[in-house]
Amino acid sequence: MNQPYIEQRKGGYYIRNTRVSLDSVVYRWLEGLSPESIADCFPVLTLEQVYGAITYYLGHRAEIDSYLKAADGEYEAFRGRIRANYPGLSRRLDELLHTAAEATRS
Repeated sequence: MNQPYIEQRKGGYYIRNTRVSLDSVVYRWLEGLSPESIADCFPVLTLEQVYGAITYYLGHRAEIDSYLKAADGEYEAFRGRIRANYPGLSRRLDELLHTAAEATRS
């Protein structure tokens, strides 16, 4: 890759010389966070790195969107296996999430 801010390793995209995934930056940006807010979320990143990551995403949007969609599919498959293998735990986690959501609304 000739992009100075992004590197590929272990099948994923990362901000060069960090453990921060490109996914993390892209999802926050797509949720509407500003680059400055994203940099605040990841103190290890400079504002320049955040802008570099967003620029890389915009320049490779089809490739990265495809990668993100595949990763989401893998996550959902994993989640399904966990729910099937640990139904009691899954029910309890659902209850806790529901309780937390209700507490947030109050």
